[in-house]
Amino acid sequence: MNLSTLGLMKKTGCLIVGFDAVKRELIDPKSRVKGIALSKDLSPKTKKEVLFLRDKYRPELDIMALDADMEQIESVIGKKTGIAAITDEGFWKALSQGCEPIK
Repeated sequence: MNLSTLGLMKKTGCLIVGFDAVKRELIDPKSRVKGIALSKDLSPKTKKEVLFLRDKYRPELDIMALDADMEQIESVIGKKTGIAAITDEGFWKALSQGCEPIK
């Protein structure tokens, strides 16, 4: 996974970052989210909450773990976060290529 892809997603407006913002998107039935990416150092509690929300509201969405921690993500997008929702199908396919979804 190329971290610069995250920076490009942020610049084009295809990236929603932070737990609260992603939670709002998951609950919204008109949401454009195509997938969710989690940092490798995200707390187990937050990961469990994200999986619960996905299973309850958007079970069709894939969630994948990035091979980057929160500091690495911050260096690319300018905000320290462990969770990001991607709203563009092409970007999501590029980011998740070769990765197994989290169940």
